[in-house]
Amino acid sequence: MKILLFYQYFGTPKGSWSTRAYELTRRWVEKGHEVTVVTAPYDKSDISTNGFITRQEIEGVKLIVVDSGDSNRLSTAVRAFRAIRFALVSCYYALFRSYDVLISSSGPITIGLPMIMAKALRRKPTVFEVRDLWPAGGIELGLIKKGWQSKLALWFEALCYRKTNLIVPCSPGMEASINKRFPHKKTLVIPNASDPEIFGIDQIRPEQVPSAIGDNTIFLYAGSLGLMDDCRQIVAAMELLKDEEISLVFVGDGAERKELERQAASTGNPNIHFMGLIPKTEVARWFSIATASFVTFKDFEVLHTSSPNKMFDSFAAGVPIIQSTRGWIKELVDKKKCGINVSPDEPREFSEAMKLLAVDKVLQREFASNAAQLAKADFNRSILAEKYLGSLGQLDT
Repeated sequence: MKILLFYQYFGTPKGSWSTRAYELTRRWVEKGHEVTVVTAPYDKSDISTNGFITRQEIEGVKLIVVDSGDSNRLSTAVRAFRAIRFALVSCYYALFRSYDVLISSSGPITIGLPMIMAKALRRKPTVFEVRDLWPAGGIELGLIKKGWQSKLALWFEALCYRKTNLIVPCSPGMEASINKRFPHKKTLVIPNASDPEIFGIDQIRPEQVPSAIGDNTIFLYAGSLGLMDDCRQIVAAMELLKDEEISLVFVGDGAERKELERQAASTGNPNIHFMGLIPKTEVARWFSIATASFVTFKDFEVLHTSSPNKMFDSFAAGVPIIQSTRGWIKELVDKKKCGINVSPDEPREFSEAMKLLAVDKVLQREFASNAAQLAKADFNRSILAEKYLGSLGQLDT
């Protein structure tokens, strides 16, 4: 097949961002398929451009890089403009490039536009991949105002779902929401996956470790430090652990970082460290010495459906999670015993979970083993890539 994928945030393990598209597409190329990805230089990925349109190739995957990159440090208006510009450029390739199947991977939801054009004007088989339930998330977070803005966004979302052959949500929670609203549409859950070949390494000390950490037990947050991630509750937990030999390490960056650093300073606990953006290979080293990692979001219903890469990376490293969502991840932790569920906005529960795993080594090893098994069985990247590819070959126009 000739597969055309529109995704604004493509990146490889050399960057500091999700490698889902890279890992899937390179496996499809290995199977003999031709894959072209239209993308943009996201500030957390390793993809760059030296002109408005740049062509590259990575492990057989052809890239068309449009200089319309995104960053969560930009204003909402600038991000919206760049997303629309990227979608409009993508429409050109949807209408004139040779391909057998087209995939549009959101967010932002504007990427559904080239998919709609391909379906309407070329009668091509299409897939709409849903990484986040947008615009519902934007409405709940207040980024999209209620009224004409929210109505327009919801109308466009419905249009995207109606005009595709297959919807690929990234979590069971997302699928449940979509099935409830569009019961006649075909869906296939392909979650974000684990990469044991990157994260399943022996303990290797990272290149830069603050001397203050010493022999402390390390708890890790590796991901975006944005508004929806709500990492303040983790920092608040550290205020209750001033007398414990426990260090909290943040790996990542985002719009909330400076505020988190101010909050950390106000706790009086010197064992909170911010490492910034680092390559995934170095993130793997931090996971290798961590006792547990965190999965947190704001307590909004739509965010409880998320499929966060930081969780799958943690499982790949054999590291249990401490998580505060109320949806499918909570059920997974309860069933598979791969970490501890805590209530959102309850710092004391976070601190108690950290103390428990720091002290009870037997329990920590049990959770760690279960996490590693999940990575190998339920969230194996190669198995999921094959499943996804099989569905593409069965699409009708």
